[in-house]
Amino acid sequence: MPIQTTPVLTGPDGAGPAPDADLVAVPFGPGPDLAPAPWLESPVPVDALLAHYEAKGEPGEVVEVPTLREGGVRRVLLYGTGDGSAAALRKAGAALARRAKGRASLSVVVPPKGETAALAEGALLAAYTFTIGNGGKKPVGEIVFVGGDERDLKRGEAVARATALARDLVNTPSSVKTPAWLAEQAKAIAAESGLGVRVREGAELGEFGGIRAVGQGSVSPPCLVELSYTPENPRAHVVLAGKGITFDTGGLSLKPNEGMKTMKTDMGGGAAVIAAMSALAAFDVPVRVTGLVACAENSISGSAQRPGDVITQYGGRTVEVLNTDAEGRLVLADALAYAHAELDPDIVIDVATLTGAAKVALGTSLGALYATDESLAADLIAAGEAGGERLWRMPLVEDYRTMLDSDVADLANVDRTKSGAAGSIAAALFLREFTGGRPWAHLDIAGPARAASDDGETTKGGTGFGVRLLLRYLTATS
Repeated sequence: MPIQTTPVLTGPDGAGPAPDADLVAVPFGPGPDLAPAPWLESPVPVDALLAHYEAKGEPGEVVEVPTLREGGVRRVLLYGTGDGSAAALRKAGAALARRAKGRASLSVVVPPKGETAALAEGALLAAYTFTIGNGGKKPVGEIVFVGGDERDLKRGEAVARATALARDLVNTPSSVKTPAWLAEQAKAIAAESGLGVRVREGAELGEFGGIRAVGQGSVSPPCLVELSYTPENPRAHVVLAGKGITFDTGGLSLKPNEGMKTMKTDMGGGAAVIAAMSALAAFDVPVRVTGLVACAENSISGSAQRPGDVITQYGGRTVEVLNTDAEGRLVLADALAYAHAELDPDIVIDVATLTGAAKVALGTSLGALYATDESLAADLIAAGEAGGERLWRMPLVEDYRTMLDSDVADLANVDRTKSGAAGSIAAALFLREFTGGRPWAHLDIAGPARAASDDGETTKGGTGFGVRLLLRYLTATS
């Protein structure tokens, strides 16, 4: 559900919280420049308190102390700010929001020269919840940021709300989240955000052989969502393509039960694209952006595609389907080929929960990045580092391309040698075949798109990974 916590900015830098504030958070750090504000009224000197608790000022560290106020005492949270970087303040904000869970209000004193955007972003993302019904403790109702910059606060809030939107889309059960439902959400978001939108379905998908093949086994028909954003005098045209598999059984190459339990999240790439598109106007993104989300449910039935089938992708390239569980690359191939043939982009970026191999290689904290352009790769890595969504550059090993050769089609959708190695690289090489040689990057986010537990600003379930780095990249694109 949308973030329920309301952020408020009050007072100039160096101001204190309101006298009647219920729960107050005050920054401290490892150096004298980040010491707690002098107005902290404690019967014990602050330095002595911190020494007693052996507090080091590390980000995420919270020390609770009672302080005097008229008529009694109140609780104050001393929170560590580390080096004061954006990453440290995101972690600090997240720790505070979790500590204040269930309370009506929390007043947070912004560190001197602190980045309000990062602090707010971490706090709001950690306050995110998704429940069906009324279970669980409610997040803090309001966070009052004392001091800081209002523009920064609004920026942090916008990033957090876009990320939360992606999380909502990912966390929605697949009994609700059909391709048609996802398309309707995209239409509503487009209307709210001033985006153009077109949804292709039925006969309009005639040339999109990959999307049709993956979706033909489900009672919920597939579709292709196209969102468009065009500012005045755009500097370039970027296409974002997202995998929108609303549930993945593996098709006739059926997944085991454990492998299927999290497959409502297999449209995490598509969710990231839709959510990033929703915030472009708020960030005054200077480039034209087209978002493509290839939506299908990979199900089993008498009409499902079979291993050994040969399909024709958009643009005419034929593919031998050796494994129906390698379906994400089939729908993305259509989107990429369409982008090259019809949209004439300067840059193409696809985002997908594509391979378990990427998760095995990099775990759940890093997304795998493949790119054909050095500048594009560097810019995406920088955006990920700055936004808290790290990427690791992976190689497009040319020698491995022959693994995708087919005896009966232009190429196979998986390694025909059955070596079981380099699965993420093979998937990226497959996608590259449909980019037309344009500058292209592929983000395999199978690891970081889902979280098994709360950690910092990440909450259990869909993480919305990719939204923050895409917004940073697009905002900086020239």
